[in-house]
This record gives sequence, C-alpha cells and structure tokens, in this order.
Amino acid sequence: MEGVSALCYNPIMKNRWCALIGCLLLTVSGCASTDDLPETGQSGMPPVTFLQVKAAPDSYKGQTVTFGGEVLGARRLKEGTRIEILQLPLTSSLQPTLDLSKSQGRFVAMQREFLDPATIPAGTFVTITGEVAGSVTMPLDETEYTYPIVEIKNLRAWTNVDEAAPRIRPYIGPGPYWGPYWRPWPYW
Repeated sequence: MEGVSALCYNPIMKNRWCALIGCLLLTVSGCASTDDLPETGQSGMPPVTFLQVKAAPDSYKGQTVTFGGEVLGARRLKEGTRIEILQLPLTSSLQPTLDLSKSQGRFVAMQREFLDPATIPAGTFVTITGEVAGSVTMPLDETEYTYPIVEIKNLRAWTNVDEAAPRIRPYIGPGPYWGPYWRPWPYW
C-alpha cells in the first residue's frame, strides 16, 4: 500500500503518469481514422451513386444527389430549362473528370427558374446538386433512352481557368530594380 500512496502523492511520479496516459490517449485516438469510413450524405447514409439512380430512378425520388459531367445540349421548355448531360465521375473537389470514357450514362437536369441555354453551351463541364425527380424516355439516335431527371438546386459550371494549375512567379527580389543582372554599387 505504501508504494501506491507514494505514486499518488509524489508530484514527479504524478506528472509522469499524466504524461504517459496523455500519450496513450493520443496514440489510441490517432488510430481511429475517418479515411476508412464511407462518405455519408446529410442523413448519415452513404451517398447515392449514379448507377443506382440510373437503374431505378423512381425509387430514389426526392433524394439529394450530386452528379457532374459534360453538357450535351440545353433547351428552354415551358416548364423550365432541360439540360442533357453526359455523366462523368467527380474528383474530390466535385469537378467532373475530363476522361469521357469514364461515363456511366446520361441524365437530364431541370432548372425550373429561367436559365438561358446560351449560358451553358454544349461542351461545358458542370456539377449539379439536386433532387431525383424520376425519369423520362427520349429518343437517342435510333433508340429510346431512359434519362434520370435531377431537379437543380445548385449548378456549378467549370471554366478553363478552374482547370488550369495556378502559375507561380519566381522570386525576383526586394525592390523594383532587382533582377538577375543587378549588382551592388560600386560595380567591381
């Protein structure tokens, strides 16, 4: 009993025990990583994928999704603007990839408020967040194609500036006259 009481009342030993327990807690908390967990949506469920919505669009009505791709065409209708999009996977920054061979199909995005089709011409890369609103069957070349419909809540059009890497200027020096040929006065 004497050894235990000596640990509790000895300030040096107490500090060492506190440091050891603190290190253990940091080590244990560092082992729990969120990288292994699936991404979750607002409801705590994993996000709905494009292939799931494409397979059964009516069963996902009202669910919020984020899809991206390349605009194939936009058309103004009585009920809003219909945008036909070639789906492309999204990067971690929610920007569509540029590799068209990675597409899993097409979808239609509907904007109920006025949206001029000229502002999103064919070839524009977009990211759309909205609610699944069912599907529509329209002709595609010589066949019929069933497009999932997404009611747009947020539309982001990506420009070439967004795709370019930032340009970094080399360090020139502290003054306006500093340059690669500058020498201090007097010139030796």
